Amino acid sequence: MSQKTLTENAQAGAVEAPSDASSGKRWWILAVIALAQLMVVLDATIVNIALPSAQADLGFSDGNRQWIVTAYALAFASLLLLGGRIADLFGRKTAFLIGVVGFAGVSALGGAATNFEMLVTARALQGAFGALLAPAALSLLNTTFTDAKERAKAFSVYGAIAGAGGAVGLLLGGILTDALDWRWTLYVNVVIAVVAFAGGWILLHNHRDAENAKLDVPGTVLVAAGLFSLVYGFSNAETHDWGSPLTWGFLIAGGVLLAAFSWWQTKAAHPLLPLRILLDRNRAASFLAVLISGGGMFGVFLFLTYYLQLNLGFSPTKTGLAFLPMVAALMVTAQVGTTKLVPRLGPKAVIPLGFGIAAVGMAWLTGIGVGSSYSSAVLPQLIVVGLGLGLVMPPAMQLATGGVAAEDAGVASATVNAMQQVGGSIGTALLNTLAASAATDYLAGKDPSNKLVQAQATIESYTTAFWWSAGLFAVGTLIAFLLYRRGVPEQDPDAAPVVHM
Repeated sequence: MSQKTLTENAQAGAVEAPSDASSGKRWWILAVIALAQLMVVLDATIVNIALPSAQADLGFSDGNRQWIVTAYALAFASLLLLGGRIADLFGRKTAFLIGVVGFAGVSALGGAATNFEMLVTARALQGAFGALLAPAALSLLNTTFTDAKERAKAFSVYGAIAGAGGAVGLLLGGILTDALDWRWTLYVNVVIAVVAFAGGWILLHNHRDAENAKLDVPGTVLVAAGLFSLVYGFSNAETHDWGSPLTWGFLIAGGVLLAAFSWWQTKAAHPLLPLRILLDRNRAASFLAVLISGGGMFGVFLFLTYYLQLNLGFSPTKTGLAFLPMVAALMVTAQVGTTKLVPRLGPKAVIPLGFGIAAVGMAWLTGIGVGSSYSSAVLPQLIVVGLGLGLVMPPAMQLATGGVAAEDAGVASATVNAMQQVGGSIGTALLNTLAASAATDYLAGKDPSNKLVQAQATIESYTTAFWWSAGLFAVGTLIAFLLYRRGVPEQDPDAAPVVHM
């Protein structure tokens, strides 16, 4: 069934057709949504570079330092599905604007922090408001762009931001920390939020596609507790070992709670995550693609940041600039992949190709050494990784939310964000553990006080992480090839396009 016919049918069914979906405003809406999404994604990494300065200023311990990052991840991941359902139930514009204002307010609180407790509380609240803002933004994008070609272009922009935002966060964090103060890595959100709020207030219209449904309270509790336990367990693997009850205990609890949540969704009258969202083959494959790419990307951002600063002596600003070629490459293939390749070849050809290219780039990065140069041992490899990820994340995000009924747009969008966040948490924990073990194994029987030996041990830890990231992307290649259906995906004729917001 054609897009035109679908639109006519929707209008014939007495569905109001507001101007947003048919006017030039939608490209301004894309700019507002992209800005809000950038703010959320930035905060996953922007504070990382500023942590040493914040620690020196506020005087908290090395053991507490990880909680500045973990508090955000825990709140964000565990509340995402709730945030997505709230957007469906109470209106996406309302959720978007509250998310923007709340995120800005608690960012200002964090920037003004006078102690560790104040800062970590602000970071947790950032995660909570981000869990409301991110799915509202993605569902607004999904319901604004219903024309196939325009939707592909919009998702190429959104997916590029989601994929490259971590690198941009490193750059912006370095610049703000060097030029101003670590507190500006949080204050900058207020500036971004003012523009996003003004644009959202003027351009967006509110609509509640699931207004007759009710909030699934038991499902909300189960999934929030399950995701919290899962992310917390993997976070503990970084500071404890895998044999610690704080690691395996929370991981098991998370698995049990998520299994209970899945069972409950088959019984609930108004399920938080209707299983129909997960049963589409291409959509399920896309969720897994986002999960895997989120985990593997941390092999680039985290360990390459260490290498550039600690081994090559790059400043925070220079480190951020070093990632820009990867961002540029990702944006190029994001545009080509979503607007040209997937519509012609289908995801079964494009997304496995992207994973394969990213795997080659990560494997190539394992050639770094103590005396390597950025131009030969890092730059070409980063570009290759960026080219590959640009063919994975934007198309996968588009397919994960495409064809979803209007009343499920928010929760489907939240699931995409949850996959990326949980993937990042799993990837960080696994790669940190493997890297630390590699360094320890290398130092066995050697003189640890020798600086050259120490330097080589760190190189072993980085290259181990890169090899495992390459392996993760290789697994992604296989899974994507096996799961995605052949041919070019078509819009579900049962899911009428949303011509209102």
